[in-house]
Order: sequence, then structure tokens, then C-alpha cells
Amino acid sequence: WDFGHLTGAAEQINFWRALAITALVTLTSVALLVVVSSLSAWVMVRNRSRFSNILLLMFTAAMLVPFQAVMYPLISLMENLQLKNLVGLIIMYGGFGLSLSVFLYHGFIKSVPRSVEEAAVIDGCNIFQLFFKVVFPLLKSTTVTVIILDVIWIWNDYLLPSLTLTSNANKTIPVMTSLFFGTYTIEWNMAMAALTMTIIPVIIFYFSAQKHIIKGIMAGAVKG
Repeated sequence: WDFGHLTGAAEQINFWRALAITALVTLTSVALLVVVSSLSAWVMVRNRSRFSNILLLMFTAAMLVPFQAVMYPLISLMENLQLKNLVGLIIMYGGFGLSLSVFLYHGFIKSVPRSVEEAAVIDGCNIFQLFFKVVFPLLKSTTVTVIILDVIWIWNDYLLPSLTLTSNANKTIPVMTSLFFGTYTIEWNMAMAALTMTIIPVIIFYFSAQKHIIKGIMAGAVKG
């Protein structure tokens, strides 16, 4: 055991700044996903029409499209829009994670009684109070599931940040860790130390919320 590798790796990749950047991107993207996908699913469930059915099919079909199939046109588009930065990265994560999140929320919201919402409207709730104070608290298990899946995905993702972020000062931990893997040499001691520090926050987060994940997936995928 040599804990010097941990401090050495942290210094070489500017670990604490990379950790802050990764946490910022992850938390902001997940918050965006939760709010947009839950609202979208709620509107589609409560306004049943041919358009909402087609929209749900489009979200479901989007889960089958791999990122590699669209990454070059997407990066080119974001560069033309001057969004090849942290803001653009967050927007892209929000777009790619939306389909699965909407699918899970859509299935669960079908089990929420409409009478609960009607009672809230009679009591004077506007549409935002109705959703955030009445409906959204009932979606706790699905929300935790969406958060867990998206946090693990975004925190560990390498490809999209490597294509989007060009400045070393704003790169995420997975991208910075790749610096230890050179063309001719690999610093295994530093790489393994950096990877260990990278996965510890995700492991702690997962075990603290794991009891909700199966419950949420079953509720969202089966009840629909």
C-alpha cells in the first residue's frame, strides 16, 4: 500500500477541480432531466391524444439510437451554436437521457389517481402547485431511480466530454484520468489511484439509494 500514488495522481490531473467540474455537470444535468422528463410524462399521460401517443413512441424509439450514430453531426451543430462547452455538455446530457426518463415516469404516472389532482384543483392549486406539491412527491421511487441511473452514467462518461470540452481546466474526471494512458507508456499506478478516487463517490451514492432502484424500475416499466 502506497497512499503517495493517490496524492500524486490528484496533483497530476488537478483532481479537486476536475471533481468540481464533474459534480457540476452531473448535478445540473440530472436536475434538468428530472424536471423536464417528469413534466413531459405528466402532460402526455393527462392529455391523451394521438399526438401524445406519437410523442411517447418517439421517446421510446430514441432509446434505440446509439450516441455513436449521431455524435459527429451533434458536435458539429453545437460548435456552430458556440455551445461546445460546459453548458452545451449539460444540454446534450439532458437530451440523451430524456427518453429513458420519460419512459419510466410515463409508466408510473398512469397509476397516480386523477382524483388526487382534481381535489387539489378544487382547493385552489394552479398548474405548477398541482405538479410540484401534489404529483411530484408521489413520484419519489421513480425519481430516485432516474437520479441513480443518470448519475452513474454521466459521472463515468468519457466519450461525450472528450468531444465537447477542449480546455484541460474544464475537463471531467474520466477525461483527465485518460491522460495517464499514453501512446507508448501507461502509468498504471497513477491511473489506478485516480480511477479509485473517481468511483468512490458513485459507490457511496449508489449504496445509499439502492433500495429505491428496483422499486422504481418495476413501477415505471410494468404499470404502464
